[in-house]
Amino acid sequence: MDTDVLIIGAGPAGSVAAQMLNRLGHKIVILESQQFPRFSIGESLLPQCMAFLEAADMLDAVGAENFQFKNGAAFSHAGKLTEFDFRQKFTPGWGTTFQVPRGRFDQVLADTAERSGVTVHYRHKIVGADFQMPGQARLTSVDADGITREWTARMVLDASGFGRVLPRLLDLETPSSLPARQALFTHIEDRITTENYDRDKILIAIHPEHHHIWYWLIPFGNGRSSLGVVLPQGFLDARQGSPLEILRGLAFEEPRLAELLANSCFDTPANQIGGYSANVSRLAGDGFALLGNAGEFLDPVFSSGVTIALKSAALAAPLVDKQLRGQTVDWQTDYEHALRKGIEVFRAYVEAWYDGRFQRIIFEPSQLVSVKAMVCSILAGYAWDETNPMTQRCGKRIAAIADICPPL
Repeated sequence: MDTDVLIIGAGPAGSVAAQMLNRLGHKIVILESQQFPRFSIGESLLPQCMAFLEAADMLDAVGAENFQFKNGAAFSHAGKLTEFDFRQKFTPGWGTTFQVPRGRFDQVLADTAERSGVTVHYRHKIVGADFQMPGQARLTSVDADGITREWTARMVLDASGFGRVLPRLLDLETPSSLPARQALFTHIEDRITTENYDRDKILIAIHPEHHHIWYWLIPFGNGRSSLGVVLPQGFLDARQGSPLEILRGLAFEEPRLAELLANSCFDTPANQIGGYSANVSRLAGDGFALLGNAGEFLDPVFSSGVTIALKSAALAAPLVDKQLRGQTVDWQTDYEHALRKGIEVFRAYVEAWYDGRFQRIIFEPSQLVSVKAMVCSILAGYAWDETNPMTQRCGKRIAAIADICPPL
């Protein structure tokens, strides 16, 4: 065979899984459809990510980049501002992380894996997949020169993100339970000078009239920021102008953003993505497993995408190792069920965010310190911590707390 494991995609999930498997002694090849560096959203990491980067021996390489330090999240609505310091969470572990331009962050991870012995081929698009022969997976790729090649491996991991290569090729896609939404986003020269702004935190702001419309402002360490807005599908149909003009206009409808961005330079065209929430019928099958967004993506509101991606890599790597060594692996229990535990926690909080219940909890002025610490753990990415009461029977707990919180 060409390699032990073929990985589709060199993003965070693919690079971390490759690094972990390479350190376990396996030959790994990554096939990436784009040329790095490339633009990607999902720039605000959660502290839970740090443990996975540390386990993959990639944390030093990331730390050497001097990315913007992050210690929490701030929420703004109608003149109210509340903050969560991740260092004051319920769950033990990392309480700080980074806010990263993903083009550079993803390149660092891929380069680190490559220096460790992983082979990375850029600009290779996967156009075919065959898992009919037991113990031998086949992928067909087309490179930048139009050359087609067949690859064989004992196992395939799909870390293709929104490309969702194997779900499309193997007809695994299923409708998401979340309503369709769309996002407008760009990078700006923020020129923020006010003392009332903490660059160590992501800012999440809620539209003053429409609570289901929210914004992110993610500061980087170079005077620039990522700015985005998430809206119901079709909301933009009545808006006139270019995507960047619409994004700027919407941002200035939120009072705090209008104040912070008064002198900002909107110097980069805005991108747009819609219908991004996705699900699949299964996360693993004979000869393959789906990592990160290739399997499921919820919503950008709590920056859970990279966390789920790295968690999936950390769960999958030891199972692939066991399978390659001839041991029996229960992918349903040890991977799919284990990964979905945290995903379902995030899903409960995403749903409660959009129906307003979680927003009421976040802005509750007299919230118990103990409850805030438990909520803080969720926001910090520790959705798999079963000792946290707020990860258990999430819907009922959220509803019970929200019922005693005043409306926004």
